[in-house]
This record gives sequence, C-alpha cells and structure tokens, in this order.
Amino acid sequence: MTVHIASKITQLQLNHPFKISRRETDAYREVISVEIDDGIGEAAPAKFYGETVQTVEKALGTLSSALDGNLDEIQDVMAGIESTLDGNYAAKSAIDMALHDRLGKKLGVPLYKLWGLNPHKTPCTSFTIGLDEPAVMAEKVLQAEAYPILKVKLGTPRDIEIFQTLRNVTDKPIYVDANTAWTPKEAVKKIRQLAQYGVALIEQPTKPDDIAGIKYVREHSELPIIADESVKRASDIPALVNAVDGINIKLVKCGGILEAIRMIHTARAHGLLVMIGCMIESSLGITAAAHLTPLVDYADLDGNLLISNDPYIGVTLENGKLILPDRPGIGVLTTT
Repeated sequence: MTVHIASKITQLQLNHPFKISRRETDAYREVISVEIDDGIGEAAPAKFYGETVQTVEKALGTLSSALDGNLDEIQDVMAGIESTLDGNYAAKSAIDMALHDRLGKKLGVPLYKLWGLNPHKTPCTSFTIGLDEPAVMAEKVLQAEAYPILKVKLGTPRDIEIFQTLRNVTDKPIYVDANTAWTPKEAVKKIRQLAQYGVALIEQPTKPDDIAGIKYVREHSELPIIADESVKRASDIPALVNAVDGINIKLVKCGGILEAIRMIHTARAHGLLVMIGCMIESSLGITAAAHLTPLVDYADLDGNLLISNDPYIGVTLENGKLILPDRPGIGVLTTT
C-alpha cells in the first residue's frame, strides 16, 4: 500500500538580509516540511544544487510510490527511494528525516539514542555573519555576542578590509567561508593574510569541481581547508583525500541522515575532519542534524538562529553548545 506524504511550504523570514559571494541578498527562504504517519521532516532546497520547493514537491509525488514496505526498515526504504529517482537530495532528506522521527517516536527514544551517542559530546555551533558593508558586518558581530564562534562569509575584493574591521570588535575564533569565490592563487594569498587575524579554518575557497585547485590551496595553507560544495555524498570523499583537511556535511545536500552517517564514517576512515552544516532552516532540520554532532569536530548549525518565525522548538544552546532535546524522535515541538 502506498503511503501518503503530506507537505507544506513555509517562508522563513530572516532577521537580517543574507548574502554570500555567489548570491544576492535574501529577505526570506522557503522550506518544505513533510509528514509520514506521525514522523516529520524538512527540506531546505538550494538552487545551487538545482532544487527548489517546487522540485521537492514534484519529487515527493514520485517518491511516495517507493514507500510501500515496512517503514521501520529505513535502510531498505531509502534504497528503494534512491533507485526510484536520481538526485533530488533535498526531497530525499526530508523523507529520511521523517522516517527517523517516526521510528524514534515509535520506540520512545530521541535520535541520538537510536545510534548510541553521548548527548553531552555536542560541540558549540558557529554563528554566521553574511556579506555586507564592513561596518554593517561589524554591527552584526556585536549583536552576536551570545555566540562564542563566528563564521564569516567572504569572497569579495574587500575581504581583508572586512576582516580587519571585524577584528576591531571581536577576538572570537572565526571560520571563513568563501563559497567557491576565490581562484587557487588568490586563496593562498588571502589565507596567508587572514592567518594573521586568528582564523580557525577556511571553507570551500575554490570552485566545486576544481579538486586540483583546492589541493594547491591546502598545500600552501597553514589553516585547515574544509570542502563543502565539492562534496555532496560519501562517494565524493575519496577524490578529496589529500586535497582537503575535512568536509562539511549537510543533510539537505547529501540526502538525509543515513547518508550523513555514511559520510562521517567514510571521512573518518580517510583521516578527515568533519563539520555538520546547514542551509537556512527551521529548528526541525537543524535539530535533526544536531543529533549527529557528537560524531563531528565542528558544527555550523545556526540556520534557525537567523530567522524570526521559526515554526518549531528543538535543539537549544548553552553558551553556544548544542543541547539536544530528550524527547522521542527528532524531538521538536511546534510553536503554534
């Protein structure tokens, strides 16, 4: 019997207009939530990966035909989904998330207990400062006083000026994300300058498919290089060994929790650092990813902190440290 997937599109309103090197300023972001029985999941599709809420809706209609077995057997269900439709990883992630939430609720345990993880071993999350005029970014840094680690978007001709301005108002650890904007030689030059300002790591300095370029950067960088756009799924990791120091995993990018776990173990087998990141998402998507953070080195799970109309309450923060909910499944509550 085919299982029905209910879905709903929500506009998440941003606290501040958000801009990165390759995309104009956004005032809101659309996500799509799904329900399968009493399990809920969320997709925050990115146009960069060819997905929108409309493509997710269409994919959900196709993928519902694969939900005809024992939904407790998530490995088999997701294998059937993979064979039904290529790509569409945001849609698959929402289904995977809902199935895990459903199973956790059925068994009466939070997700981290399904995997035998220690909830006290969660890291602190970084808080993202989007691109803007240097003075505006500095003001956003001051407003982010509660967060012990910052992530700063760069990728402009004014990168060093921006960073100098920010260092005038904070001495916190900072992750730098260029979102593919630099050439390899430009990246090496800028990283050499940024290293003087207490930067902790550099995320995706070069174009996604330029593995030789990012390897060149790593060979000439004194800072860790983390791949994001260059790595979507576990099968992408072997090509990046010796080219980067670590990878950034996102549920919506890889296709869900099962694939994220595969990526973590694959990365560890190759001696790579692991970050779990996010898109701009509600606390539903952020909390699902947060349950995996006892397994990783870095967390960049702040999408819910950047919005003003979060429909859910889930993972919380204590001095920046992620505090997992102890409720069954993903463990979120609705705010209405």
